[in-house]
Amino acid sequence: MEYAGFWRRAVAAIIDGFLLGFLQAIIMVAVIAAMTFGESSEQTAVILTVALNLAMFVAMWLYFALMESSKLQATIGKMIIGVVVSDLDGNRISFGRATGRYFGKAVSTVILMIGYMMAGWTGRKQALHDIMAKCLVIRKPRAA
Repeated sequence: MEYAGFWRRAVAAIIDGFLLGFLQAIIMVAVIAAMTFGESSEQTAVILTVALNLAMFVAMWLYFALMESSKLQATIGKMIIGVVVSDLDGNRISFGRATGRYFGKAVSTVILMIGYMMAGWTGRKQALHDIMAKCLVIRKPRAA
């Protein structure tokens, strides 16, 4: 197995961030347009904002967990870069493990992003959330 290093993973994360940000922007424009042309109050605006944020939270979780636990084993960003998420033996991970890995990213983030930087210096190029979920990010094996 060839492990995916910090920079390769960072580029994949940037691609996924742009895709999810673009989706969020489209939804926000639609919500703002609906509020502008309809009768809306400040209370409605607050409720829609909270609903939008909750929907994006769920959408992001499902995007990462479903894609990484699927046959593809990767998000769109990871597919473009040519890496997959696997268990420690190189096998596909379950939805539960992918969910744990996703929420483990909160720990990697809250400690000043050091959890992400660990992918640059650990032996198997694992970030903290990968270690917590017992996962690897590896270069996609080439078809024989």
